[in-house]
Amino acid sequence: MVLQRVTLITIGAINLPILRSFYQSLGWEETEISSDQYAVFKTAGVLLSLFPIEELAKDAGIELSHSTETYRGVTFAINVEQPEQVDSTIEEIRQAGGKIVREPSDAFWGGRTAYFADPENNLWEVAWNPSSVFDDRGAMISF
Repeated sequence: MVLQRVTLITIGAINLPILRSFYQSLGWEETEISSDQYAVFKTAGVLLSLFPIEELAKDAGIELSHSTETYRGVTFAINVEQPEQVDSTIEEIRQAGGKIVREPSDAFWGGRTAYFADPENNLWEVAWNPSSVFDDRGAMISF
């Protein structure tokens, strides 16, 4: 059996300094293993790393596209504990220079949701789900 866990998510960065600066402007703390060529941010549950996309593709043995205008088919999520936190989180992201793709709105399934893109068009959802359960570290363990 393959362990059912996600421990590290790596975004291939086209411009690591700009992408790192954006996540720092959100107030996210880097770990001590970050370096000039690699940024690792602490989150509740997993680590988020930024690594030069050329090096990531080389390591995986694949060819890559340098376009920051295309949707990459992956969406990350920040789930919050209260519906009003969707709005306040999106406002903080706007102040940090994030591109708001969809303003906060009530969802058909009873929650509240919004979307933003980082400087390289990686898509993030900010969501409140009334049935979400978080552990004491803030990691979502059920919804």
